[in-house]
Amino acid sequence: MLNVFLVDDDEDDRLFFQEAIEEVNVDVTLSLYNNGQDVMDYLYKSDSTLPELIFLDLNMPIKNGMECLREIKTNPRLKNIIVAIYSTSSSEEDIERTFINGANIYINKPTNFAALKNAIAKVVKLNWQYHTSNLNRETFLYRI
Repeated sequence: MLNVFLVDDDEDDRLFFQEAIEEVNVDVTLSLYNNGQDVMDYLYKSDSTLPELIFLDLNMPIKNGMECLREIKTNPRLKNIIVAIYSTSSSEEDIERTFINGANIYINKPTNFAALKNAIAKVVKLNWQYHTSNLNRETFLYRI
């Protein structure tokens, strides 16, 4: 069972994602968070069950995705969590900053359900040990 978190302030995007991941043929437990502060509060609890994978939106109120990414990747207990940036931004600056700060993959939010299912399937089925050891700018950005 793969423990997956989605952190996104847009309720429609959360529901869209939840529906898509339910249709991907992988045994997943999905937890939804609507802002970065809530997910970080949970992750910092000493008795929390850590996810293997976090889909993290960049543009959120309270605490944005970049702040969460930095905290996750600099915390010894959290740094091995796979972080997939999941954003509408296709800004080269955002892509570069998340790459430098330790994100594992960058996904532009798909605009249709089939593309979203395809992106989720690719990310949850990826051999992360191999992917991370060969990480470069080309493998980092997942273009749909």
